[in-house]
Amino acid sequence: MSASPLPIIEARREQMFPVLTARDIAHLNRFGEIRHYETGASVMKTGEVAPGLVVILSGRVQVSQGGNYSARQDVTQHGPGSFAGELAQLSDRPSLVDSVAIEPVEALVMPPRRLRDVMVQEAELGERLMRALILRRVGLLQAGQTGPIIVGVLGSADVLRLENFLTRNGHPHKTLDARTDSCAITLLDRFHIAPEQMPIVLCPGGQILHNPGAGELARCIGLARKIDPNIVYDTVIVGAGPAGLAAAVYAASEGLSTLVLDCRSFGGQAGASSRIENYLGFPTGITGLALMARAYNQAQKFGAEIAIPDEAAKLEDGDTARFRIPLGDGEHVRACSLVVASGARYRRPDIANLAEFEGTSVHYWASAIESRLCAGQDIALVGAGNSAGQAVVYLARHVKKVWMIVRGASLEATMSQYLVDRIRNLPNVEVLVRTEICGLDGEGDALSRVRWKNRDTGAEAAHAIRHLFLFIGADPNTDWLAGSGIDLDQKGFIVTGHRDGGHALATSRDGVFAIGDVRAGSIKRVAAAVGEGAQVVAALHAFLADARASHLERGNV
Repeated sequence: MSASPLPIIEARREQMFPVLTARDIAHLNRFGEIRHYETGASVMKTGEVAPGLVVILSGRVQVSQGGNYSARQDVTQHGPGSFAGELAQLSDRPSLVDSVAIEPVEALVMPPRRLRDVMVQEAELGERLMRALILRRVGLLQAGQTGPIIVGVLGSADVLRLENFLTRNGHPHKTLDARTDSCAITLLDRFHIAPEQMPIVLCPGGQILHNPGAGELARCIGLARKIDPNIVYDTVIVGAGPAGLAAAVYAASEGLSTLVLDCRSFGGQAGASSRIENYLGFPTGITGLALMARAYNQAQKFGAEIAIPDEAAKLEDGDTARFRIPLGDGEHVRACSLVVASGARYRRPDIANLAEFEGTSVHYWASAIESRLCAGQDIALVGAGNSAGQAVVYLARHVKKVWMIVRGASLEATMSQYLVDRIRNLPNVEVLVRTEICGLDGEGDALSRVRWKNRDTGAEAAHAIRHLFLFIGADPNTDWLAGSGIDLDQKGFIVTGHRDGGHALATSRDGVFAIGDVRAGSIKRVAAAVGEGAQVVAALHAFLADARASHLERGNV
């Protein structure tokens, strides 16, 4: 077998590709069915939904990546006791690799629903399977040789938008620079793509998209699927940040039919954190994306459905269900209860021409994509909270200098002390207190200079800076609740605690609960959001039990 292109294999091979024992397979028999594949038959095909996790009983299967537009690369071979599949097979989404029988194969195939049953009912074996599926996805993300291919000008607003959407949703992809990459130039010539039609996205199934929106891209790669309007969910959770995902994990694990909606990606603002070091149980820290990806996979393990990107547009009274929630794409969902975890939107400073540079030079999070764009340059960052501090520490490793712009008199008032100490010890970070941005200069969508002034003296300064990062807080994402009868405070946050027996998370409307950053008075910390997500499930159970009892009572009258 040729050497694998996935670097993680060398370090984690035994965990990525465990060989199941005869006893393990005996435990799995009741969850699947036997299938046979002739030599040359496709077991899994890139871009198509596979039948499930495939445990090889006899024969061998070759796994490769590449799809329709890239050169194929062998990843590994599976023999007896090995299994083919990764996280796509847990969530019933299209395969990211090709698997072909290279000799006659007998296999035990477990469909996604039964695979999730394995995770719950066979704890030790399920843990090994889950670890392997996650590590295989990590390997595909590292390799960057499978999934959709973005072809466009690196650093342009639309390329960054598409890259960020796929990255924050943990989906492997590849980006080719239309100006310099020979493969990109060949593809553009082959499909007669004009400059104004870029960027394009080549989907694994062979489709070509011209500068797609997130929804169109998600449907093409199988990340988003139609929601069955006939299903009435026990609970619908709006928002897939820490609070929403925690609620999904606990609700689904306790038997409630659960759907999670998010208009952008899983993880919310926490998912954009470059490093979280004060979350219980992670003494060495963890990136926000990695932490939230674990929660996302955990929710799916217990059977929660997650629809991304699907945006709740309104809250209405239902007909056969208590609530009807229209979505931005014309679909709707029905629910017996609702958990609002829609979080907050990034706050934008009042700078006249800010919008001209958003998407290319002005950023609201700091990931590997942004650090690549500004490597070796001077940058400016506005903010003094923990998110700002984490971003400064992360970006300082990649850039020449960070100018940290702080409105207040010090960092201590708004930032954890460990971050304050770390920032003060970074030689390439200069903190400017009592300072604010007063102007941006540039040409087109490219920033070239940032101007700031001291709030006390009025003294101004200007520096050649091409990238500005903004971490100045957020406003509640509650516009979609207009006319719903849910009480909001003066700032737009949801007021809780005065209905359903006074439960701390209950809103002014029966059956609707609010958790996380969108709730008035909430503590803006990941741990607090997770705690509220767990806490709300007890309230859901109590409400649903009362609602069912009332329904039965009315039916007996």
